Amino acid sequence: MYPENRLEDALGRLGQRRSVKAMDICEPGPGPDDLQMILTIGARVPDHGKLGPWRFICFQDDARIDFGNILAERYKDLNPEAKPKNIVAERNRLTRAPVVVCVVADVKPHAKIPEWEQQLSVGAVCQNILVAASLAGYAAQWLTEWYAFDPVINGALQLLSSERVAGFIYLGSAAEKPAERVRPELQDRLTHWSAPKDTNT
Repeated sequence: MYPENRLEDALGRLGQRRSVKAMDICEPGPGPDDLQMILTIGARVPDHGKLGPWRFICFQDDARIDFGNILAERYKDLNPEAKPKNIVAERNRLTRAPVVVCVVADVKPHAKIPEWEQQLSVGAVCQNILVAASLAGYAAQWLTEWYAFDPVINGALQLLSSERVAGFIYLGSAAEKPAERVRPELQDRLTHWSAPKDTNT
């Protein structure tokens, strides 16, 4: 059991967890030890058959700029009339946060394990990363955006034919506390099942 004060703190953080827009994420980002911890927790998810249908690609330091150059060139190819400011925005896309983690899904047909279960496991990985980052005091946002679905960018990521991007998770610190957003009312989404009544009696 956690000490009560630590448990309350952890539950409080989770109860207020909020994605921070990538444009509002700043230094410092997680160092090597914290990043290792966040990704280790990320991978502790339900995984039927122990398939591990995911992997991580990390972007830090100049790698963010190098990949941004690839994004900018691809964006220009797709948008010949693009304004210079938009091309610059693509070039700087990954520099919005100190660390960016690409979560790659590798979901394959399996005799006993539905692809849907594998997809859910990958989604759980992404959510675990967000939760671990929050508990460690970092800001995070899980994004896809256009480059997550582009075949040329997938080639630059060296994805296998069976792989696809589940998301890019931006990690760093929050420049300021994000405003709360409207959440669904729990009672509107909650029912308690009971056996149907026999209308023949």
